[in-house]
Amino acid sequence: MVDRDRVRLAPPAWLVTGLRPQPAPIPWAAVARASVALAAPLAVGFAAGRPEYGALVSMGALSGVIGDTADAYRMRIFNIAVPQLFGAVGVTVGTLVYGGGWTTVAVLTLVALVSGMISSIGAVASVSGLLLLLNAVIGAGLPLPQPWWTAPLLLSLGGLVVLALALLGWPLRGGVPERSAVAGTYRAVADLLAAAGSDTATYDERRQAVTQSLNTSYDLVLARRTRDHGRNPALVRLLAQLNAVIPVVEAAPAAHQRGRPLPEAIPAAVRALADAVEQGRTGPPAPGLPPPRTPTERAVDHALRHAATVVHEADPDPDNVDDRLGRPAALRIRARRTARNVLLSEASWRYGLRLALCIGLAQALVSLVVLDRSYWVALTVTFVLKPDFGSVFSRAVARGLGTAAGLVVAAAVLAEVQRGWWDVPVMMVLAALIPAFSAKGYAFQTAAITPVILLLSDLLNRQGTALLRPRLVDSLIGCAIALIAGYLLWPESWHTRIGDRLADSVGAAARYVELSFTAGGDVERGERARARRRLYRDLSAVRSEFQRALTEPPPTGTRAAAWWPLAVAVERIADATTAARVRVTHGAEPPEPDEVASIARELRELADGLRSSEELYTVQADLSGDERSVLAPLRHEVAAARAIASAPR
Repeated sequence: MVDRDRVRLAPPAWLVTGLRPQPAPIPWAAVARASVALAAPLAVGFAAGRPEYGALVSMGALSGVIGDTADAYRMRIFNIAVPQLFGAVGVTVGTLVYGGGWTTVAVLTLVALVSGMISSIGAVASVSGLLLLLNAVIGAGLPLPQPWWTAPLLLSLGGLVVLALALLGWPLRGGVPERSAVAGTYRAVADLLAAAGSDTATYDERRQAVTQSLNTSYDLVLARRTRDHGRNPALVRLLAQLNAVIPVVEAAPAAHQRGRPLPEAIPAAVRALADAVEQGRTGPPAPGLPPPRTPTERAVDHALRHAATVVHEADPDPDNVDDRLGRPAALRIRARRTARNVLLSEASWRYGLRLALCIGLAQALVSLVVLDRSYWVALTVTFVLKPDFGSVFSRAVARGLGTAAGLVVAAAVLAEVQRGWWDVPVMMVLAALIPAFSAKGYAFQTAAITPVILLLSDLLNRQGTALLRPRLVDSLIGCAIALIAGYLLWPESWHTRIGDRLADSVGAAARYVELSFTAGGDVERGERARARRRLYRDLSAVRSEFQRALTEPPPTGTRAAAWWPLAVAVERIADATTAARVRVTHGAEPPEPDEVASIARELRELADGLRSSEELYTVQADLSGDERSVLAPLRHEVAAARAIASAPR
C-alpha cells in the first residue's frame, strides 16, 4: 500500500524532465565574464554619481551574457552584437510610448508580431527577436533616463562590454575558430569509430554528436567562405579537410553493422588528423592503418587515407576542392529568400500572432485595466512564450518556480544589503550564477536572473522590498496569460505536430535510398551528398522537437513517448542506407532496381500514413528478399520501423 501511494503521489514524468538539472559542466570563462560585465558598470555608475546609468549598462550586459553561447569567436560577434542592435531599437520604441495607454498597447503588440516572425529565421534571429521585444517592454514599463537616446546607448554599451570581454582570448587562440571547429569534428568522428561495433546506445549518442559538430563546422566555414568568395587559401584548405571527413562518417555505419570493434589504430589515426588540423601541420601522411580484408574495412581504410592526404596537403587548388555540398548564395540573395520565407510562412505568422495576442493582453492589463501592475507581466510572457526554447507549458511552470526561488534570494539582498557600493560585490556573485545555472535548465536560469533584474530595477525606481510580492503575482499572471492565450487556445500546442515532422524525414529517407543506388557521375554524387546532409540535419531537428514534446503534459508528451522509438528507427534507416552505399562503392554487389524501388515505396507509404493519423497505425509490409543482398540490413530496419508503427499503444 505504501509503495502504491508513493507512486500515486510522485510528480508526472513530463514535469520532472523539465525541472531536472542537466548534467552540463560549468562554463567558468563565461562565469568570470558575467561577473565582471555586470558588476563593473555598477562600480563606474556609483563612482560617477549616476547609479541609474550603471544599472542600464548592466542590463545591456545581462542581454549580452544570455546571448554569449557560441564557442567560435566570429559567431560570438554575431550572437552578441546583432541582437544588441535589435535591443537598442526595442528600448527606443518602448521609451517613446512610455505611459501612452492604448498607444503603448498597440505598439508593443506590433513589436511582438515582428519579434515572433523573425524568431523563426534562426538562432541569432531568435535572440534578436527576444531582445527587441524584451527591451521594448522594459522601455515602456520603466521611467528611463532622458533624452530618449540615453537608454539605447547605455544598453548597447553593456552588450559591447560583454563582447569585448568575450573577444579577449581570441589572440591567444590564433583567431581561427573555423580550424578549431573542424578539428573538433575530426575528434567527434574518432569517438564514433571507437564506438562502432559495440554498444548501440553509445554509438547512437556519438553519431548525434558528429551530426551536431558537422552542422556547426559547415555553418561556420561556409558563412566565412561567403564573405571571402572562396579565395582565402586557409579557408579553402579547411573546407577541403571538412569535406574529406565525410567519407569517414559514411563508413562508420558499415563498420558498426559488422558487430565487432575496429582496431584501436583507426580512431587513433583520426585523432592524429584532428591534431594536424588544429595545429595547421602539413607533410607526408602516415596513418599507420592495418591492412583491410573486407569491403567494410576497405571503405574505412580508403576514407581515412583520403582524409590523411587532404589534411596534410599544403595548398589545395580552390577549383579542385570537393564542393558536393554546394556554395552558399550571395548575402543579398539569402536575405531576400529569408524575407520571403518569413512573410509567406504559415508557422511564422502563427507564432507571431500568438505572441502578439499574449503581449497585447498583458500590456492592456498593465496599461488600461489594473494600473498598479508592472511591466513584469509582459516580461514574463516574453520569456515563457518562446517555443524554440522549449515547451511553453513546462516553461510556464518552471518560470513560476524559478521566480519564486529568485525572489527569496532577492528578498534577502534587498532587505539586508544597503544600497550603494555593497551592490557591486553582491552583483559579482549573482551575475556569476547566471551562466552556471543556465546550463542546468530554464528554471535554474530564471532563479539566477530574477534577483539580478530586481536589483537593477531597484536602482532605477527605488522601491526596495516593496517590489517582491508584486513581482511574484505579476509572474503568475504572465504565466497564466501565456498558458491560456498562447497555449490552450492554439490546437497545435496540445495536438502534437511531431508526426508531420517525422513523416517529412521518412519521405526524405526514401529519396536518399533512391539517390544512393542510382548509377551516375559527379552530379548524382553531389546530389546524394546534399541529400544525406539534409536528412541528418532534419533528423537532428526532429530529435530536438521530440525532446521538447516529451516535456509537455498529456496528450502531447504521452504521444511523443509512444512515437519516440519510430524516430530512432528512422535514424537507423539512414545509417543502414549509408552503410549499404559504402559497401557497394568498395566492391559489394549492387542491389537490383526493383529492390531499391520496393524499399522506397514502403518508406513513402509509411510517411503517408504518419501524415494521415495522429496515432500509430497498423501496416502490412512485405520486405522479403535475398539475405545476401547488400540491402538486407536496410530491409530489416524498414521492417522494424513498420512494426513499430503497427505496435499497439
